[in-house]
Amino acid sequence: MSRPNLTTATSTRLVDLFRRSGLTEGAHVTEQWAADALEVSRTPVRKAMLFLAEVGILDRVPHHGFFLRRDASALTRPDLADGEDAEQTAYFEIADDYVGGRFTGSFTSADISRRYRLTPRQADRVLSRMEAEDLVRRKAGGRGWEFRHVMATAEAHDQSYRFRMVVEPAALLEPGFTVDAEAFARHRQQQEALLRSDILLLPRAELFQVNASFHEMLVGCSGNAFLLDAVRRQNRLRRPIEYRHQVDRSRLTGQAREHLRLLDLVEGGDLEEASAFLHRHLNKVRSVKTGVVDEA
Repeated sequence: MSRPNLTTATSTRLVDLFRRSGLTEGAHVTEQWAADALEVSRTPVRKAMLFLAEVGILDRVPHHGFFLRRDASALTRPDLADGEDAEQTAYFEIADDYVGGRFTGSFTSADISRRYRLTPRQADRVLSRMEAEDLVRRKAGGRGWEFRHVMATAEAHDQSYRFRMVVEPAALLEPGFTVDAEAFARHRQQQEALLRSDILLLPRAELFQVNASFHEMLVGCSGNAFLLDAVRRQNRLRRPIEYRHQVDRSRLTGQAREHLRLLDLVEGGDLEEASAFLHRHLNKVRSVKTGVVDEA
């Protein structure tokens, strides 16, 4: 199963350490203390602390070090490390196994229970959640389950982003495009919250939904129901493969800042520049996530 990169994983362990230690707002957090407590070198700790400062969990004061911005008890434990509940763990293992080609064909609830170490009731709940998210469906006749068609290869992921690079920037230039002030304010708050710690603290599924719904909101402002339906379908198809990328949070601060910049451009009435900016944004994310780089 996909795991966090070192910076994300160390950051998560640091948050747990702050909570276990009962640190309060303003507590001085030193690199050496954290490195000793986690039994790692200071280099990964420093990178993690810089990331925690970037997402608003720590304050970095020049020549003085790092200080906790809020009581550690207010920091909700993310779903990135060991200790996830069984159903949550199984949910992501199933999605990851499907994307990785390790789980194909039809299956039953009993198969899920055995393979992912769940009770029958837990397996039923996991499948109900995946059905609600359009990842699986019951077979005709109601006997067993099967995966819906979702993208599971880097090539398909790349093509999905290229499709979005055509559709989403064009939506901003639709003649009926109108800013939904209430929706813009709500999504601005969500993106700002990501930069105040939610990037690290939100569960993977919720983090995906925050960013997917941001793009759906923009396209929805076009007034073109066909464009919106296309983007919603892409979001449904790409959900499992995107979950793999949610375990590495260290790149998401730039993405959130670009989302805020996009809101500024649209609200400022510069739709041509906003459209070009959105195209560049999607292309950058496409390259990072798929590893497919355009030839010069």
